[in-house]
Amino acid sequence: MSADTQQAPLEITDEEVRALDAHWRAANYLAVGQIYLMANPLLAEPLRPEHVKPRLLGHWGTSPGLNLVHTHLNRVIKARGQDALCVWGPGHGGPAVLANSWLEGTYTQTYPDVTRDAAGMERLFKQFSFPGGVPSHVAPETPGSIHEGGELGYSLSHAYGAALDNPDLLVACVIGDGEAETGPLAASWHSNKFLDPVHDGAVLPILHLNGYKIANPTVLARLPEPELDELLRGYGHVPIHVAGDDPEAVHRAMAHAMDTALDHIALIQSTAREEGVAERARWPLIVLRTPKGWTGPAEVDGLPVEGTWRSHQVPLSAVRDNPQHLRQLEDWLRSYRPRELFDEHGSPRPLVLDCVPEGARRLGATPHANGGLLLRELPLPPLERYAVPVDKPGVTTHEPTRVLGSLLEHVMHDTAGRRDFRVVGPDETESNRLQAVYSASGKAWQAGTLTVDEHLDRHGRVMEILSEHTCQGWLEGYLLTGRSGLFSCYEAFAHIVDSMVNQHIKWLRVTRRLPWRAPIASLNYLLTSHVWRQDHNGFSHQDPGFVDHVLNKSPEVVRVYLPPDANTLLSVADHALRSRDYVNVIVAGKQPCFDWLSMEQARAHCARGAGIWDWAGTEGGTREPDVVLAAAGDVPTQEVLAAAQLLRRHLPDLTVRVVNVVDLARLLPHEEHPHGMSDFEYDGLFTTDKPVIFAYHGYPWLIHRLAYRRAGHPQLHVRGYKEIGTTTTPFDMVVRNDLDRYRLVMDVIDRVPGLAVRAAPVRQSMEDARLRHHDWIREHGTDLPEVADWTWAG
Repeated sequence: MSADTQQAPLEITDEEVRALDAHWRAANYLAVGQIYLMANPLLAEPLRPEHVKPRLLGHWGTSPGLNLVHTHLNRVIKARGQDALCVWGPGHGGPAVLANSWLEGTYTQTYPDVTRDAAGMERLFKQFSFPGGVPSHVAPETPGSIHEGGELGYSLSHAYGAALDNPDLLVACVIGDGEAETGPLAASWHSNKFLDPVHDGAVLPILHLNGYKIANPTVLARLPEPELDELLRGYGHVPIHVAGDDPEAVHRAMAHAMDTALDHIALIQSTAREEGVAERARWPLIVLRTPKGWTGPAEVDGLPVEGTWRSHQVPLSAVRDNPQHLRQLEDWLRSYRPRELFDEHGSPRPLVLDCVPEGARRLGATPHANGGLLLRELPLPPLERYAVPVDKPGVTTHEPTRVLGSLLEHVMHDTAGRRDFRVVGPDETESNRLQAVYSASGKAWQAGTLTVDEHLDRHGRVMEILSEHTCQGWLEGYLLTGRSGLFSCYEAFAHIVDSMVNQHIKWLRVTRRLPWRAPIASLNYLLTSHVWRQDHNGFSHQDPGFVDHVLNKSPEVVRVYLPPDANTLLSVADHALRSRDYVNVIVAGKQPCFDWLSMEQARAHCARGAGIWDWAGTEGGTREPDVVLAAAGDVPTQEVLAAAQLLRRHLPDLTVRVVNVVDLARLLPHEEHPHGMSDFEYDGLFTTDKPVIFAYHGYPWLIHRLAYRRAGHPQLHVRGYKEIGTTTTPFDMVVRNDLDRYRLVMDVIDRVPGLAVRAAPVRQSMEDARLRHHDWIREHGTDLPEVADWTWAG
């Protein structure tokens, strides 16, 4: 064991070792029992096949190491009066964390029917990976958890997110050696360059190396210790190594490592807080090497198990049918000497609970793992203060995200004292026109600085790192522990976190069904630099499909908004920042965009989610429309209004209705989504039998999927992004994808009965305009003047 620290902690006594070992053995016993047993939990009688579950599910291999960590965290939390949270990275370590929650009593407090006695132990065992029970991994149902077992690779970024603006909190993070091979985890090691020892808490990574994944060795476990040590020091940590398979020796070494690490953390924090030291801290890290499946069967059917990949899941797989396996299981369970650990009623004996802290300091009871209990309302200002004036639609322009940036600056300023709001993004805050926030807070940064740097701040609350995974993990950890924030990202690269948002949505869906979980602030995405204005970066930056991914998920959780201008963006953002337990995706441009609605109109339109823009159509309230022009998104809205203007000019007898959709879920039936429209509402808006030409921001088939059950669906024709892109002019992007105003007019002529012949000259002129555009941009490199200088003239 090694560490760069000032003074070695005192050795623990033999009595403390006995207590720690008793707790650890009890947790191991409970972990094995959960995987195998459905009756006879205390082995009050010889084990019989009917005591064993018919389907054996779960993961044993990582559990003994997790139990060791939990046991030793208990010790230092109790001894130091430390507020702590633990993020359990190894995906399927559920048996261990559930076992410890039951031992400390929080499981019974949360689920009173799972009592801390023999009857409750039997329920604990049977429910594990059992129909109607609980998952095999750490899940929302697990007290003290903020990290789903399936979120492989995100543990460390979650831990840092939890520590931000939590100055008194220790966040331990157990990183499995399989997880350590993932890209998200590799990037998140750099989070220590953003942790402020003055205003943030501490993260203690515990790299648990047991050598194997499901069937293969792990990279870090096979590195020689000096090489691994150099790697971790290169990441900016001070490694403390603990290794072995002798329980007493490992307990002593682990206790020493924990004390060394916490003393080091205390020194870093006191030095920064009391002396104002500005050097970047080198935080401690524990490397724990223990055998995979430690204390389990050494050999099964003549093959080695303990210390190999064979212990990963269920070491004894045929217990009901194989008498030898049944005997091995009973010997294995009795090896923990359960009568020493539990009394005749099945309750843990005092020695087992000697290291367990009390009340909210228990890892399963910390309010930081149930962040809604700590959440405060954001001080959002009146929107009128930041609204842009709109006397007439389509005359003035603003950059919507720049307008939003002023609102976010206000929120950042007004949360400066309480520090519970952050803006994160992969090096894109200024690029996305949100730089107004720098007036209230700079960019968090603990590494070196140069004179040319701007807005770097050791105490900043704007988080930028060129890793979407790390940004997402930080913000998730921040939200799950009771704070609020916004994730700003280029639209095309939001896909990088597809799996992460999927897991967060699943988490929220489950927590909505757990009355003890308090609602947390929503995860809010602002996707900008979007597909239609990536004409300069080109095809690689053109992908609007994140919306499709999100709308596949749980309808009670997901919301997607496409505000068409600055004031509607303000209204949508205000709603999203106030909301709870949602994932809100907002797609809005950063380039100059026409102002269509006043603030009052924007509020009403956003509340409806979809509505008729009377001023843009030619209905006049006298008869049904001949055609409906619909739009969702800022660029599609502009093209639809330009098309409506052309139709008014060239086909004045045609009755046109213009519909704008802000809330995409409004297109779904109300039985499928809480925001969905009834058939009555939908038919009133879009009609049942008139052509609907729908200009959509993303892939056109999504609109068809949302509306396929509607009566008017056969009349629905959608234009959107068709995966045709390049480096070109802004208008050429819409032309290439047939979303342009001229194509939309042609669509109307093609689909309204009677126009094909009567309006043939108009259609030809539209086609000519597209050809003229083609030649113009290749000669001049800019869009046609009639496009570039277009305004809404009514």
